[in-house]
Amino acid sequence: MKNKEQIIKTNESQNTEFKSSWHDEYLKWICGFANAIGGIIYIGMDDSGKVVGLSDYAKLMEDLPNKIRNTMGIICDVQLHEKDSKKFICIQVNPYSVPVSLRGRFYYRSGSIKMELTGVELNEFLIKKAGKTWDDMVEENATIMDIDETSIIQFIKDSIDKGRLPETKGLSTFQFLEKLKLTEGKKLKRAAIIMFGKDPMYFYPNIQVKIGRFGVDAADLRFHEIIEGNLVHIYHEAQVQINHKFLIRPITFEGYQRIEHDLYPPEALREMLLNALVHRTYMGATIQMRVYDDRLSIWNEGTLPFDLSLEDLKKEHSSRPRNPLLANACFLGGYIDTWGRGTLKIINACREAGLNEPEIIEKNGGVSITLFNHSISTKTNISVGKTSVKRRESVGKTASKILDICQKNPSITIPELALKIAVTERSIERNIQKLQQNGLLCRRGARKEGFWDVII
Repeated sequence: MKNKEQIIKTNESQNTEFKSSWHDEYLKWICGFANAIGGIIYIGMDDSGKVVGLSDYAKLMEDLPNKIRNTMGIICDVQLHEKDSKKFICIQVNPYSVPVSLRGRFYYRSGSIKMELTGVELNEFLIKKAGKTWDDMVEENATIMDIDETSIIQFIKDSIDKGRLPETKGLSTFQFLEKLKLTEGKKLKRAAIIMFGKDPMYFYPNIQVKIGRFGVDAADLRFHEIIEGNLVHIYHEAQVQINHKFLIRPITFEGYQRIEHDLYPPEALREMLLNALVHRTYMGATIQMRVYDDRLSIWNEGTLPFDLSLEDLKKEHSSRPRNPLLANACFLGGYIDTWGRGTLKIINACREAGLNEPEIIEKNGGVSITLFNHSISTKTNISVGKTSVKRRESVGKTASKILDICQKNPSITIPELALKIAVTERSIERNIQKLQQNGLLCRRGARKEGFWDVII
C-alpha cells in the first residue's frame, strides 16, 4: 500500500500546478499538459496547495475558456470551487492525440517542467503525434538498389547464434527487408537505409561515428578516425578501430610471457556503441567517442524519453527505443535484447572488472556515457601507463633516451631522433622495435599525423 500511495503522490506533483493568481503566461502550461498526458492547474492556491482565494474569479470564469479555445483551439473543463469561504478555479486539461500549439509554438510537460519544443525534438514530437517514429517513415527517394547485400549477409551471419531471425533462405533482398518490417508497400523505410544502406549519408547527414584520441584535455587531440556507413558496418568497424588504434592495453609479465589485458570490458564497449546507434537522433550530430588515458566516453544526440530519468537507467526499466524499427532489427540480429538492460549491462560489466561506476549524464542535447579505468591498477596491480624502472633501464641507453625524448615530444620523427641522439636512423628503428616489443612504446595514429605513446 505504501508504494501505491507514493506513486499517486508522484503523479499528482507531475501533473498538477498551483498558481496563486492568473497570468496569460500560464497558457503555456495548459499547452504542455495537452501535448503530454494531461493535468490540472489550480488558480488561487499557493505552492503548497493551500487556498489563498481569488478576488477576480467571476471575470476569470468568463475569460479563461475563451482564451484557451481562441489561442489553442482546445476546450478545457474550467470549474469554480470554494474552501473556507475562499474561491479558487480548477482547470482540467485532457491529453490530445493531435499536436497543440500556442501562437505557433509547441510546449510539452515533462515531469514538473514545462518546455518549449524546437528543432529535432519538435520534429520527433510531430511525427509521434502522427502515430509514427522517425525510422518508420518511408524514404521516397530510396530504391532496392540503395541496399548493400553484403551487409545483409553479415547481419544474417551475426544472427545465427541467437536464433531470433525468421527463415530467410530463398528470399529476395526486398522480401528480406519485408520480414524485418523495413518496407511499406513497394517503398523502403528510413530504418532500411540506416541498417543496410550502401551510402546512408546520401540521404541523411552525419551517419558517422567519430573517434578521437586525446591527451590531457579536450583541446589536446592527438589523432582521430571517422567511420561512416550503415549500422551493421559501423557496429563492426568501430570495435576494430577502438581496439587496434585507440586503446593502450595494460601489460603484465609472468616470467618471459607477455600478457595483455583489456583496459575496459569488451561487453561494456559493445553495449555503449549499440546504445548510441539505436537511440541516437539520426537527423542530429555525429556519434562522438573520446578516448583519454584514464577514461573513454561516447555521446549521441537525443535526450531521454520525457518520462525516463538518468536514475532509471541504473535500475530495472522498460525499453523505450527512440528508433523502434532499428531496435527490432538489432534484436533479430542478436545485437541487443530490447529489455532495457543495456545500461545495466554496462554498469555490471564495469563492476565485475573492478572499475568505478560509469558516468551517465545528459549533455548538449544528448546522452553521454563515460567509463573510467583507474581502479584496474588499484585492484589487480596491472601497470596502466606505468612500468618498472628496472625494466626500462634494461633496454639500454639509446632506447632509454628515445623514451625520454618521445615523452617530451610525442610527434618527433625518426630522423629527428637520430640527430638528437647522434646515432643512425637504423639504430633508432631497431631500438624502437625493441621498445614496442617490451610494451614501453607505442605508435598511435596515422604515419604523418600520429604520435609516440610512452608507457612510463
